[in-house]
Amino acid sequence: MQNDPVTEDTNDATLLERHRAVMPSWLSLYYDEPLELVSGTGNRVTDAQGRTYLDFFAGILTNMVGYDLPELREAVTEQISKGVVHTSTLYLLRQQVVLAEKIAKLSRIPDAKVFFTNSGTEANEAALLLATAARRSNQVLALRNSYHGRGFATTGVTGNRGWSPSSLSPLQVTYLQSGYRFRSSFRGLDDEAFVAAAVADLRELLAVATAGDVACLIAEPIQGVGGFAVPPDALLAAYKEVLDETGTLFVSDEVQTGWGRTGEHFWGIEASGVVPDAMTFAKGLAGGYAIGGVVARGDLMDVVSVNSISTFGGNPVATAAANAVLDHLLDHDLQANAAKLGTRLIDGLREVAERVPAVAEVRGRGLMIGIEIVGADGFTPDPPAAARVLEEARRGGLLVGKGGLHGNVIRLAPPMTLTAAEAEEGLGVLTVALESLRG
Repeated sequence: MQNDPVTEDTNDATLLERHRAVMPSWLSLYYDEPLELVSGTGNRVTDAQGRTYLDFFAGILTNMVGYDLPELREAVTEQISKGVVHTSTLYLLRQQVVLAEKIAKLSRIPDAKVFFTNSGTEANEAALLLATAARRSNQVLALRNSYHGRGFATTGVTGNRGWSPSSLSPLQVTYLQSGYRFRSSFRGLDDEAFVAAAVADLRELLAVATAGDVACLIAEPIQGVGGFAVPPDALLAAYKEVLDETGTLFVSDEVQTGWGRTGEHFWGIEASGVVPDAMTFAKGLAGGYAIGGVVARGDLMDVVSVNSISTFGGNPVATAAANAVLDHLLDHDLQANAAKLGTRLIDGLREVAERVPAVAEVRGRGLMIGIEIVGADGFTPDPPAAARVLEEARRGGLLVGKGGLHGNVIRLAPPMTLTAAEAEEGLGVLTVALESLRG
């Protein structure tokens, strides 16, 4: 009998060779020498070689409450001990109903109903299905520099060429100005002028690039993969005023901005003073267990006129985990923690930017922070320099993310359980990493 390859060794190089042999070439890995994370506690993880890191990316914002949270472990263990880890939505699921009740109330959407999926991609696919069915139109508005998932429709509405591999799509998409002003054609305008120009552009696009009966606008309140680009608060509100003139629906993609991560608000869209027709969510809700979903007006959710189910979406284990995470987040006011420590990190990083010309912009809200790395002209994207920061931070014991259209933006999204001491520790490592670009 052959040895089980899963337990043969802990050598990262060997595992990388095996990975490349059986996994797709387009499955991205961080670092010149990719690492395997094997354990974690609090806000730290340990790799297969025994080195521990402070985690400032949280599994792409998914390990929202860090690692090995007792309440989460206990909730999952209790559900598994019952022997029922799956039933499908053909049966009543108590944990799913309880979770839906909480999310519907938190959403502020009138008469809200909730549908659970396994991921943010599935959630956005479902929201697009609802909107196009309700409006009987395949025309969709999306934002430039956006990312909404890796499904057929969601790559079709993704306004970032680096993550949208095909021109084929079930939708006809028109792209609007986004909040990423650093490279926008309206870059030099102040907030008020920028919003006015973007709205004028929207009206022109509706007149010349659509047939008029647009299904929806789907937008991230802060663009995640796009490099944590933050729009003026008035932008999405002004867009919605135009959309309301024709009944066009508004879908807020809260996959990365939900659950209080932005600090100021529980949902990212609240900064705009907008109540959307639907919101999508996923990422940190279950602390690493697979879950996503849509919360929408009841009449919009019920527009589907055929039978449908979700085999795995909202399963007993994932919803038990999500209930425990959501309760912990609310009981410990992690939103306020994100606001406080996010402000400290942004202020500290902006101080570093003043003496490091390669840092063109530090932006973000709460514990969603982007650092734009550029060349000597102060504008040209410098992906190799961003990669050096990523590697230098790792050498300092800190894991961070990377994104943006050109891969030149360092992304910071620590668990919302981050402590003040850990924020200072991470800021110290980042300071060294960024100052290394001066040489």
